[in-house]
Amino acid sequence: MSARTPRVVIVTRPTELDRVLARHGTYAQAKFAMRTWGQDIEVVRDRHERFEDALAEVTAQVPLDWRRARVTREQLDRFLFAPEDIVVAVGQDGLVANVAKYVSTQPVIGINPDPDEYAGVLVKHHAKRTRRLLLGVVHERCELQERRMVVARTAMGMELRALNEIFVGHRSHQSARYAIACRGCAERQISSGLIIATGTGATGWARSILAQRGAPIDPPRPEEGRLIYLVREAYASPSSGTSITQGALVDGESLELVSHMEQGGVAFGDGIEDDHLPLPFGMTLTVSLAPGALRLIVG
Repeated sequence: MSARTPRVVIVTRPTELDRVLARHGTYAQAKFAMRTWGQDIEVVRDRHERFEDALAEVTAQVPLDWRRARVTREQLDRFLFAPEDIVVAVGQDGLVANVAKYVSTQPVIGINPDPDEYAGVLVKHHAKRTRRLLLGVVHERCELQERRMVVARTAMGMELRALNEIFVGHRSHQSARYAIACRGCAERQISSGLIIATGTGATGWARSILAQRGAPIDPPRPEEGRLIYLVREAYASPSSGTSITQGALVDGESLELVSHMEQGGVAFGDGIEDDHLPLPFGMTLTVSLAPGALRLIVG
């Protein structure tokens, strides 16, 4: 850690109640709207209160002489992280994936505000452990796991990183048309798109695809320098093939895609469709292991 006083950056995302109130203005209007949908706003409020309690606990656990900052998921792309920062993500696993795109060597602690609600694969810790974890990071007495990431780069120099996977296809989920090349093999394809997954993502979307096709491919471990790519529902036609539908990429290897979509071609990471790279006709996209890794505190 830096010799400077650490700064704790607490990252959150709006709760369900926050989003409902933003849409309907008042609690009474939100309650009425949810009742018409057959939903009970009290359930949403209870989850919101559990989150607020956890957030208050995290904030109280930060040493008084340490610096601190608060940032929402929507502000991450504009927030400047410093080398001495310790990032504390309070929320679901997906929030850690969001954070991973914007940090470099900063350690990340995932706090699960509602263990009965969230699985906690990446947010492993209870709010009451925050102080112990923070001091463990500073004194290098904590268990740290480096999780590899995937990066996609366009020929125009745009770049997108993801912790779980990158999806390439049509934004409206129509048939995607592209040329694919890997390890000296190439063909044109028509498919439902493809994903390139890390070891972290191999337990999610990639796992579902592998289970459906019974594919004989070993998913990577989170810290392993290997990716897997999986083409979804490739269609054989006179102009398209199905011979390159899955495989692995190690450090130094890449998957190259050339868009044949007149419009609507995109690449996005970790399910965030709004944060995407446009892939107009002729745009080349290169996907590979990202340099560095997410430094996740696991114990």
